[in-house]
Amino acid sequence: MDKQSGKDFKRPQYVRLVKRLKPGDLLYVKSIDRLGRDYGEILEQWRILTKEKQIDIAVLDMPLLDTRRGKDLLGTFLSDVVLQVLSFVAENERSNIRQRQAEGIAAAKAKGVKFGRPSLPLPENFHQVHRAWRGKNLTLREAADACAMPVGTFYAKAVRLENST
Repeated sequence: MDKQSGKDFKRPQYVRLVKRLKPGDLLYVKSIDRLGRDYGEILEQWRILTKEKQIDIAVLDMPLLDTRRGKDLLGTFLSDVVLQVLSFVAENERSNIRQRQAEGIAAAKAKGVKFGRPSLPLPENFHQVHRAWRGKNLTLREAADACAMPVGTFYAKAVRLENST
């Protein structure tokens, strides 16, 4: 079972699965958009799985996409057409989701919404420790430890403080 996003085929569990498949195996896929969301990549993976690996694929929510049935020319043609349409829809939906997400983020930022964790207040001794650090009385590590914060956080807050004054 692969629980990662289907945005591409560089998913560790998917790669592991493909390596283990042998000719004659049957791969069940819940939905074509669970296989992937990139039109070209879905078609390429379908070709690799059915032609090179010589396995059958059954897409559970789309009975027309079952390579066990209709192995004649008409059945193959219908499967290919349905696969192409559904692959297009999957990629198009991914593009729409990204666009809607970007629009939502932009609208929220325009309203002043802040993303991420809220900043913790500076420790009471921060200004004193900062002066000691800039005066070369403390190393960066010692200053960060004195404020009980990681070195990177101390440094970032120090730079932000210096730029705001």
